[in-house]
Amino acid sequence: MNPNLDKLQAYPFERLAKLFAGVTPNPALRPISLSIGEPKHPTPEVIRNALCSHIDGLAVYPGTKGLPVLRQTISQWINRRFDAHIDPETQVVPILGSREALFSFAQTVLGECEKGTRVAFPNPFYQIYEGAAFLGGAEPVFVNIDADTGLADFSALSDEVLDQVALLYVCSPNNPTGAVMSLDNWQTLFDLADKHDFVIASDECYSEIYFDESDPPVGGLEAASRLGRSDYNNLVVFSSLSKRSNAPGLRSGYVAGDADLISKFLLYRTYHGSAMSVTVQHASVAAWSDEVHVQQNRELYRQKFQAFQSILKDTLPLTMPEAGFYFWAKVPGSDTQFALDLYQQQNVTVLPGSYLGRECNGHNPGEGHVRLALVASVEDCNEAAHRIKALLSAGH
Repeated sequence: MNPNLDKLQAYPFERLAKLFAGVTPNPALRPISLSIGEPKHPTPEVIRNALCSHIDGLAVYPGTKGLPVLRQTISQWINRRFDAHIDPETQVVPILGSREALFSFAQTVLGECEKGTRVAFPNPFYQIYEGAAFLGGAEPVFVNIDADTGLADFSALSDEVLDQVALLYVCSPNNPTGAVMSLDNWQTLFDLADKHDFVIASDECYSEIYFDESDPPVGGLEAASRLGRSDYNNLVVFSSLSKRSNAPGLRSGYVAGDADLISKFLLYRTYHGSAMSVTVQHASVAAWSDEVHVQQNRELYRQKFQAFQSILKDTLPLTMPEAGFYFWAKVPGSDTQFALDLYQQQNVTVLPGSYLGRECNGHNPGEGHVRLALVASVEDCNEAAHRIKALLSAGH
């Protein structure tokens, strides 16, 4: 057996289930879950109709590179959204959701690691980054997120450590803080990558959930283009339809960027067996071609965030994220005890922040926080806010 499997830690939701084991939630209240970042808004008709219209695609083997029409559609969407030119032949490949590609891309970059090879990423973090590092034979480098900015400062790492980094994950908009990297942040990161020769994997699955229609988050490809890096050297970006289009079960997204890296990743995927169903590809074309449902989606999130914050403003100060669908909330006392009490007394499930982080420089930066995923309906989110207020008012 691969000895690196023993390095993997229990996934946050396994730990949450263990925390709640043997606990009976308040039976007088229906359950409301704010723990898992799974969109609950209805999947748009444009996607459902396209799936049904192309059901015959299930009868053929799909190609790993994807249909030309899908690659062209994704490239056109990237150009419209980020003003970044992507060649549909050499710089983009469809993926089965960002999760599988974020993991498998690391295996492409790392290969047979030399001793001391490292993978860097923010802390707290999406757990796939750590698993990808371990199973790629590398060691993780945790970079604590700054409490004020909501971002990790990779320039704080020493030259010695950065010289050992082969791959660096960024997440913007960030999970869990909702902070967005600025153009200056990107410039600093590009300078570090040039100096220390590492690959940047930018996880941008939350890029289309934001609150100011006039100010969408800057993406990695956009930043590279604006900073004169139109070849996207050592940069690949991952995104998906899961959050943007309320289609987590579609398992559809893209990876785009540096043509050399995309070529190697495509070769890996040919053997990996990760081609997207032709039926799903046609549904994806329909999704990437339509922005109306995405704007409607954002409006629902705006309503939920504004109401949630208004209900809790006197009992739990909440800072609006720049993007994404999480509140990263500082709670009184232990984050695990807060989550346990909220579940037992109010039948509301949230995720302890410490489960998303690791101890680094003497502390776990997730401790004392909970992640609140406002993915349920407007009514359920409002109800959950009132229950959280009741718990805090009762003296938690």
